[in-house]
Amino acid sequence: MRLRPLLFLTAIVAVPASALAQPFQGIYIGGAAGVNFLGQESIHSSSALDLPSGRAQFSEGFTGLGSIGYGFGNGMRIELEGSWRSNPLHAVLRPGDPTEAGGRQVMTAVMANALFDIDIGSRWIFPYLGGGLGYAWTDWQRISASAPGSVFSADNTAGAFAYQAMAGLSFPVPHVPGLSFTAEYRFFAVPGGLTVQSSYLSGGHLAEGNTDFWFNHNQSLMLGVRYAFGVTPPVLPAAAVPAVPTVQQKHDFLVFFDWDKATLTERARGVISEAANTATGGGVTRISVNGYTDTSGTPEYNRGLSMRRAQAVAAQLIADGVPKAEIAIMGYGQTHLLVPTGPGVREPQNRRVEIILR
Repeated sequence: MRLRPLLFLTAIVAVPASALAQPFQGIYIGGAAGVNFLGQESIHSSSALDLPSGRAQFSEGFTGLGSIGYGFGNGMRIELEGSWRSNPLHAVLRPGDPTEAGGRQVMTAVMANALFDIDIGSRWIFPYLGGGLGYAWTDWQRISASAPGSVFSADNTAGAFAYQAMAGLSFPVPHVPGLSFTAEYRFFAVPGGLTVQSSYLSGGHLAEGNTDFWFNHNQSLMLGVRYAFGVTPPVLPAAAVPAVPTVQQKHDFLVFFDWDKATLTERARGVISEAANTATGGGVTRISVNGYTDTSGTPEYNRGLSMRRAQAVAAQLIADGVPKAEIAIMGYGQTHLLVPTGPGVREPQNRRVEIILR
């Protein structure tokens, strides 16, 4: 059981960095619930109780959690989580001492987690792996084990360091950006022993002392939901965009710019060269070069920036052989957005110059 968290952490490290991806960036919240399997715990009582060592067996129980986190957009998420687990005591096993048992072990924990989402090339499913460290409070509620003539009981709370490892799948919900359903396996453990005050009544004599519960190992299967704020719908691939008439495709060209720049990239020069070849190939009588910006910056500044971009494109067209007299230059600033946004948004597709050949 102790090797399980190491296996998960090894799997995380083994994932190539290029395979990691993040479907969202920003703050998110999540919740999950499911069934919890609590392994056998070893019981060792102090000499004052004069009890042999034994094992506590627990039935299946329930678990639930809530979390708030942040996705970095590079395959990593961090989050703060609160969780709860509850398992009823099924039996206490001691050599030659058959018992009837009752009560419940309840755990609450606060954990700090780091997780990785993995892009497997599907828009509909994202595996993830993670681990966490934190603190857990274990509450033994009316724990009792009775045999003929004797009763052992404990009703106390103890806290200790805890760790966990998890592996799951998230399923983004179509048409609801940021919303995902999750299915997850989780291993949660409190290393070492937890000491609880207890009592032992036998033959009319009541003894009080301490009992250590060791190997608090939990395995959980959970279903949940996660919502990331500020997620926008994915940009559709070019093949999914409705085709425009062939003539329009041939005679309209888009040149894109870096933020707050009016300099041409190598890609931009290639597009301008293609436009120049089309213009000088015949049949073109008018060339419009229209500059635009995104909504970051003031309207006055953006009008000047859009004109500088249009002038840079026109100068390159002239250098590529287009007559200057055939070119009309305009700067429209942050109007006529290709991608509608609010104010102050750095949208790359709005930082453009349109070359229109007629």
